[in-house]
Amino acid sequence: MNDVPVGAQGAGRGGGRDAEGPPPESGAGIDWSGTRGARAFAAVEAATDWLLGYPFVFRALAPRVGGDRLLVDYGCGPGRVADLAARALGARVVGVDTSPQMLALARDGAPAVAEFLPVEDGRVTGLPDACADAVMCNHVLASLPSEEAVLAVFTEIRRLLRRGAPVVLLSTDPACAGIEYASLQVGRPGAAYGPGDGMPLWLRLGDGSWQEVRNHAWPPGAVAGLLERAGFAAVAQHRPTVAEALEVADPAHVRSRDWAAERARPPLVVTTALAV
Repeated sequence: MNDVPVGAQGAGRGGGRDAEGPPPESGAGIDWSGTRGARAFAAVEAATDWLLGYPFVFRALAPRVGGDRLLVDYGCGPGRVADLAARALGARVVGVDTSPQMLALARDGAPAVAEFLPVEDGRVTGLPDACADAVMCNHVLASLPSEEAVLAVFTEIRRLLRRGAPVVLLSTDPACAGIEYASLQVGRPGAAYGPGDGMPLWLRLGDGSWQEVRNHAWPPGAVAGLLERAGFAAVAQHRPTVAEALEVADPAHVRSRDWAAERARPPLVVTTALAV
């Protein structure tokens, strides 16, 4: 992938925090939804995601989408990833989200996406059953507080997919809590988080500052089990490494930092599964 959005590379080559210091103890994180959350999420740098996350999601999707095939970005947020997926994969992409504020930003800033639709009462408005050739779902689980909420999302994704079509999920591993990555930190040092537990997340913004977001922990094993309960099979999980990113991510982005923390303990997990 040779097209990294503006702000993804950031300034400097270090992997740790700048002079602003460690995360505050206030716990005053914002929600993913709402105007403030939408604007903050649209401003994230996402350097670690563009190294170890999104390029690997696109790689998993590439064999299954393209041409007139439909890729749904479930929880598309401000549309940046959906827009690049449409360009990189040559697919017809539809972005969906529960947040009207996120969708408004997406419609203004993601011209390659065919359409943006709301999720209302747990159902995507305007998309029939078995219409999608693939679904990607990036960092959506972090906003869900319970197994019931995760199962509801997975069930709706299963409704959208044709039989045998894939879902590709990107999530952070709560076991990496407290480690300072280039653009994120999940949880506090020494803390352990179980499925659905509240877990603070700090995201680096394009201006170098850090924004705390309210977050929930979903360990990889719990994600796999819930997918199977929702009607998926052939669940597989992959933790991308910096060495692999040399062949997958944008070369300039790979060279932009030393990625010390990402090399020591990669924090992102790509989960794939097939609708049955």
